[in-house]
Amino acid sequence: MNSFTIKDLENLSGVKAHTLRIWEQRYGFLRPNRTDTNIRYYSNDQLRTILNVSLLNKYGYKISHINKMTEDEIREKIISLNQQQAQQERVVNELVQQMVDMDTAGFENTLSGYILARGIERTITHIIFQFLEKIGILWLTNHINPAQEHLVTNIIRHKLIVGIEGISTPLHSSKTILLFLPETEYHELGLLFIYYLLKNKGVQVIYLGCSVPLSDVSYVVRVKKPDYIYTHITRPGNNFNMEKFMNQVGLKFTDTKCIISGLLTSNYEKNIPDNVTFKKSLVEVTNFISDL
Repeated sequence: MNSFTIKDLENLSGVKAHTLRIWEQRYGFLRPNRTDTNIRYYSNDQLRTILNVSLLNKYGYKISHINKMTEDEIREKIISLNQQQAQQERVVNELVQQMVDMDTAGFENTLSGYILARGIERTITHIIFQFLEKIGILWLTNHINPAQEHLVTNIIRHKLIVGIEGISTPLHSSKTILLFLPETEYHELGLLFIYYLLKNKGVQVIYLGCSVPLSDVSYVVRVKKPDYIYTHITRPGNNFNMEKFMNQVGLKFTDTKCIISGLLTSNYEKNIPDNVTFKKSLVEVTNFISDL
């Protein structure tokens, strides 16, 4: 069983830690466990509760009303939410819980059901990306067991590849982009999502995959001459040095524009080379792709 901090619950539910503490004091649906030093931590079941409560509260139900509901009544109310955004958030929350419970059959069924109902494109953009964004902090802080991560990422990876292979678009861009992950970076889902967005816009993609030495990237750049190289850095190995990587990129690719996105860009405060641009949000990424 996992244990989650109040900050984890804040990231996953969107409810501020201060508000969660108030709910704990006033209502009976959330009762954290305590360490010997009196620090709150929460179980899988408590995570499920706060995801459900926060969703109902966001879409109009008062906390005092939710507090009086049984678990079955809460589930019925969540299923009955008819706003499109609410339905999407419900599915994402289900995926989070299924990942935590290592319910791989349920996880795959939830994704497959949404693909059948809404199509692969909407599933990737509305469900998979939102799921990755929501649980990315947990992976970064190691609050999810690696086994849980591997089980669900392999399922998502398969869905993304199927989506990429199935794209047929009348759009065509003259631009070519080389995609890769730096050495010791194996978290491929973000880059595959970028691959999907690019191909859907008719951009030509050269995909090198995970943990690629810059010498190999440099060789392909010399031969294929892409307009951009692009990497998405989530959680590389312990030996990865972002500043060193940035300096090497600046020196090796002076004539090629380099785009970097991912969690590590949000906290990087040192100077970046002139040929490098950060994309720190999905909006920035999609705007970049739209302008190609």
